[in-house]
Amino acid sequence: MSKRTLALIAASFVALFYGANYTIAKDVMPLYIQPFGFIVIRVFGATLLFWAISFLGPKEKIARKDFTRIAIAALFGVGINMLAFFEGLNLTTPISASVLMVTTPIIVLILAIIFLKEKIRFLKVMGVLIGLSGTLLIIRYGKGDAATATNPALGNLLIFVNAASYACYIIIVKKIVTKYHPFTFIKWMYSIGFLFVLPFGFSQLQEVQPELIPFEIYLKIGYVILFSTFGTYILNIFALRELKPTTVAVFIYLQPMLASIFAIGLGKDQLDIIKIVATGLIFIGVYLVTKQPKKIRT
Repeated sequence: MSKRTLALIAASFVALFYGANYTIAKDVMPLYIQPFGFIVIRVFGATLLFWAISFLGPKEKIARKDFTRIAIAALFGVGINMLAFFEGLNLTTPISASVLMVTTPIIVLILAIIFLKEKIRFLKVMGVLIGLSGTLLIIRYGKGDAATATNPALGNLLIFVNAASYACYIIIVKKIVTKYHPFTFIKWMYSIGFLFVLPFGFSQLQEVQPELIPFEIYLKIGYVILFSTFGTYILNIFALRELKPTTVAVFIYLQPMLASIFAIGLGKDQLDIIKIVATGLIFIGVYLVTKQPKKIRT
């Protein structure tokens, strides 16, 4: 089996783990742990796991100049990304959150045009505008069950901030993952990321009452740490070593479908016309953005 095939399988499992994460993480917040406090637990647990497996990789020293890029990757890939996601998910519904994450490939394209000087094509511009209209539709009008979506407008906006932050992370991290072994890089990124999130979640962490948390919730916390954090970041970095950032971003398209299956199957969310129309607009936009131009035969 080729490295590319393995990378595609890894990216598929990332989508699967994230798809379940929308509903599982929602069950933990805010009843048992507030969003920022949960982030501190999530990042700390994953950091310990990354350091624990680091001895399996080669002994490498990171160049001092590369720590700046790693710190920026930690800011966007751990700090802003996770804080915005969990707070947003706490305020909105799993399906709305997963739909908005599909905007990531569009944002990656915009960043590629700005920073990588990618050529601007008409279809891509139309795709960005159509996808953006779907995003704005669900941010402005997307509703949910009042019991689980206490402030869907703000929650949807924060999920969009999360998607933009994750897109920045994908662009930033590409050069680092091709230079160092994943275990070398990611343990430092998470260590720095933990310093970013600790001030935001420390007070909420102190409010947690471990004795009141059921065993089922502990299992869900474990899932978030082991699978949707530790597992996804390892698999994502492996995928980025073999695939282009835009290819990896495409697998985010699977998340709304998977998240919807989990959420609706467990009775945690429901479809409505706004979500369906917004999803359609975003997917049309993504299709136009990623559509390859036809080669002119001579």
